[in-house]
Amino acid sequence: MLDRIKRRIKKILEGRDPAHDFQHIMRVYKNAELIGRSEGADMEVLLPAALLHDLVVYPKGSGKTSKSADASADIAEKWLCSYGYPQDKIERICYCIRTHSYSKRLVPSTLEGKILQDADRLDALGAIGIARTFSVGGSESRAFYNPDDPFSEYCRELNDREWTIDHFQTKLLNLKKSMHTNSAREIAQERATFMELFITQMRKEI
Repeated sequence: MLDRIKRRIKKILEGRDPAHDFQHIMRVYKNAELIGRSEGADMEVLLPAALLHDLVVYPKGSGKTSKSADASADIAEKWLCSYGYPQDKIERICYCIRTHSYSKRLVPSTLEGKILQDADRLDALGAIGIARTFSVGGSESRAFYNPDDPFSEYCRELNDREWTIDHFQTKLLNLKKSMHTNSAREIAQERATFMELFITQMRKEI
């Protein structure tokens, strides 16, 4: 069933932006698998949830961003029902999807929900996190940094809707504090350290 879902998702996500494409799905899937096996999760819930978590992604500035997870869960439920998946598993999968979104500011109550949230947030960190951040910034025509105060060191108010590098301070470098599992915390710390080195190098080059 997982292979069927992968093939279906790969087809429908063709042409999607690189920050939320099929490769993003597969990275989150691999993160979830790694953490889930370490933490003793129900993989029959976690892995389908990881594959189906971003079926719908509304643009960041659309005002519908927080509704992406619910829309994805609604589609996931229909797909899983058509595959004859157990109803109790479907409900738990959809719960994971509905609560994973950063924009909703929710803390899932289930282990699988927490792991999916960790797995998704890990993909916003490290080298991939940097690539995704600048990809989104470019698609929204944002400048890399404020030329007068690139790193907000002189009381400039951070604004990641205008300056891409501000997103590191407003969100990304804080993600390591939000991880639920020990496995994810270790990975997040390593990736956040890499991002801090990137910022240091960027400061030198500017």
